[in-house]
Amino acid sequence: MIEAWFPNVDWDKMNEATMETLYMTLMAVAMTFVLGILLGLLLFLTSQGHVWQNKLVNLLVSVVVNVFRSIPFIILIVLLLPFTKFLIDTVRGPNAALPSLIIGSAPFYARLVEIGLREVDKGVLEAAKAMGAKTSTVIWKVLLPESMPALISGITVTAIALVGFTAMAGVIGAGGLGNLAYLEGFQRAQEDVTLMATILILVIVFAIQAVGDVLTRFIDKR
Repeated sequence: MIEAWFPNVDWDKMNEATMETLYMTLMAVAMTFVLGILLGLLLFLTSQGHVWQNKLVNLLVSVVVNVFRSIPFIILIVLLLPFTKFLIDTVRGPNAALPSLIIGSAPFYARLVEIGLREVDKGVLEAAKAMGAKTSTVIWKVLLPESMPALISGITVTAIALVGFTAMAGVIGAGGLGNLAYLEGFQRAQEDVTLMATILILVIVFAIQAVGDVLTRFIDKR
């Protein structure tokens, strides 16, 4: 039955493209989560009134974050081609897409992390400081645990954006469902291939959102 609706779909290619999209998304999400939290913490702790208050560092990090999160992703990919070639030794395939995906999404997530950290009850922070807690203790025992629901919600939003980024990266040869939809669907005028690729991307997005919602509800004890 499904073959009748999608006569031009090569299911082996579709499965391979789906795995490539999942690979790019999961790898990029993992690195974005780590880098975004580090950048977000740096933005938060170097801002006015916090333990590492430093206007110059905060300004420099803010500029870097704002610049990279403002560049349209398709342009960022092109700008980073020399860097990708140097780092990966190729500009094609799922691995070649990872630098652009990470650099494009980590600054975006860093701002969400900063927002989440600012929502932590100041009374809890002051109590920890009054008890003589070290900065590392405040970070690991107060800031991150208290802001974790917001961090999970933020990485869920970022992961969904990353699925869209992988589709754009596919247009210039990164592989995945975006590449298949462009080469097999658009260029060969096989609308059923494009439709199936779109359906699978939507399934991935809905799955990410569902997992993110479950994790957020589980972690949020308020």
